[in-house]
Amino acid sequence: MARHLVIGNGKILINLDRNCYIRDIYYPFVGQLNHVGGQYCRLGIWVAGQFSWLEDPDWKIELGYIEDSLVTNVIARNERLAIELHMNDGIHQRECIYIKRVVIRNLAGDSREVRLFFHQDLMIDGSEVGDTAAYYPDNHTLYHYKRSSYFMFNGFSDEGGMMQYTTGIKRFHSAEGTWRDAEDGNLMGNSIAQGSVDSTISFRTIVPPNGEQTVYYWMSIGSDLEAVKNLDKYVQDSHPEKLLSRIVIYWNHWLQRAEHNLGDLTPEVARLFRLSLLLVRTQTDERGAIIAANDTDILQYNRDHYSYMWPRDGALIADAMSAAGFQSVIAPFFQFCAQALSPEGYLYHKYNPDGTVGSSWHPYIVQGSRRLPIQEDETALVLFALWKDYTRHQVIELPQSLYNNLIRKSAAFLSQYMDYSLSLPKPSYDLWEERYGIWTYTVASVYGGLTAAAFFTELFGDYERSDHFRSTAHSIKQAMLTHLWDEESGRFARGLIQKDNRWVKDMTLESSLFGIWEFGVLPVDDERVIKTMSAIKEGLSIRTHVGGAARYTNDYYFQQSGDIDNVPGNPWIICTLWVANFEIESAKCLADLTKPREALQWVARHALASGVLPEQLHPLDGSPMSVAPLTWSHATYVQSVTRYAQKYKELSTEAQISSAVEQQYEQA
Repeated sequence: MARHLVIGNGKILINLDRNCYIRDIYYPFVGQLNHVGGQYCRLGIWVAGQFSWLEDPDWKIELGYIEDSLVTNVIARNERLAIELHMNDGIHQRECIYIKRVVIRNLAGDSREVRLFFHQDLMIDGSEVGDTAAYYPDNHTLYHYKRSSYFMFNGFSDEGGMMQYTTGIKRFHSAEGTWRDAEDGNLMGNSIAQGSVDSTISFRTIVPPNGEQTVYYWMSIGSDLEAVKNLDKYVQDSHPEKLLSRIVIYWNHWLQRAEHNLGDLTPEVARLFRLSLLLVRTQTDERGAIIAANDTDILQYNRDHYSYMWPRDGALIADAMSAAGFQSVIAPFFQFCAQALSPEGYLYHKYNPDGTVGSSWHPYIVQGSRRLPIQEDETALVLFALWKDYTRHQVIELPQSLYNNLIRKSAAFLSQYMDYSLSLPKPSYDLWEERYGIWTYTVASVYGGLTAAAFFTELFGDYERSDHFRSTAHSIKQAMLTHLWDEESGRFARGLIQKDNRWVKDMTLESSLFGIWEFGVLPVDDERVIKTMSAIKEGLSIRTHVGGAARYTNDYYFQQSGDIDNVPGNPWIICTLWVANFEIESAKCLADLTKPREALQWVARHALASGVLPEQLHPLDGSPMSVAPLTWSHATYVQSVTRYAQKYKELSTEAQISSAVEQQYEQA
């Protein structure tokens, strides 16, 4: 499972696979609706009487991006056909336009006719029922539509516009789709089809011996026929070559905010840092939703997807992007959360990109007992991330606009949702959404959220509330040290669970215990933090050549090995980086940065060839598992690199000062 290339602009998102086939088109929200749904929009080539789709094994394909941009850079070579394709895909930085350039290189010594076939397999609005595909003679294009979703396809070569086209029925009885019609090098020209339909269009060019020719293809997306016609005209009037160039220039400028002085990190690590910033942007809707992942192959396993906004993921991603200097990108996220907040002041499990509540598996009642089906850290971390953003950028207008409808309401909920017999928050679901109890990570996040609320209320002169939130946070901290620290094992417990009507410690070793120092409960040099993180490093390391760190002992999700002693779970990108972050924060000299630097190199080494990061890796061969790209993985990488660069700068300055003092002492 993976989407090897992703491109977007905050309005639309397009995913391509290892064959450079479009697999997902999201519009009008990033993550909603999916108008391809994981089907294959194929690209094929006919040359000198031979036909091949890019999925055929003869093709050797190199995937990547033009440096520091969201324009792909793909080379596909077929020795049998003596053809090489250089392809670039981009989405206009402002308009809902997808553009593809294909440079055809003829590796043979004779001039040859080449035909390219572009196949459109849409399921508009997420359904194959009621679509229409039709040829439109006014501008010699082909378009698909249903209700208020229109997709117009066009292009040209040196020989002119579309050579041929056809529409037809797909995946019904014996009809596989119009892509089969392309395999003889000609299309039958059916001008309209309705129902479950697809279409194919072709372009021809004559490529000189050892020479090249270029074919352009584009798709315009809009709410009606006039909208897509106007966008199509815009591409033709501007020329797709110029538009692709402008897309590259835009993203080059967008990245200028990123830190460029990354200390002694390798070029590979730095390159993935910049690409991760771009990929997080593709997963962020301009109206605020930060989507977890948009790889629909996960549907084969879960019968649901990751195209939701989890407030936890969103808050941690927003924090990372804010630290990297991209405050304006994530500011709408906080407005989204304010609008999504329940009347009681908490955030639900997850949300659709349009702000409606997403699907959930958390019940309101279990064995006759009522419970609130939330993960409380999701509410707390939004406050925590908002405060950290303010401390960095001092944009007071943002928290001021959120003071009544987000900060006060959610902080009031956190301060009241308490088990007063323990002075700890009431039970909720853990951050992995798997179990119900009082979790150390969640409690730490509530402490961080209430501390943030205390700072905000003080900032705005609301001193009574500030005292109340600070006092509640303090009592939670003391209760954590009383109930969640385990003296016998010398580390914090994962949490408390109910057994025989009493609370007992769950001592499962858990990577998320990093939250104790991350959210400010204890400093990073506290002995209890050091012991807990040492236990994580020792107990959750993957003892194969792959390396990395697991979520927790005996993690069942996509489990690949029963050898728990050596493989406690699959290596997760984020969990490996949590350990690296601790080592960065703990570093006292430049030599202490060796291990986290190796961790960052480990991540870069295990990215897909295109630079995309998955959720987790196979512990035996290092192949990607679950969804890719996972926004949280890329954002945590951004966070780790940012922290590393800052720490390297601090320690380098200290080393220089120390060296200068020593020299002065010796000279004296």
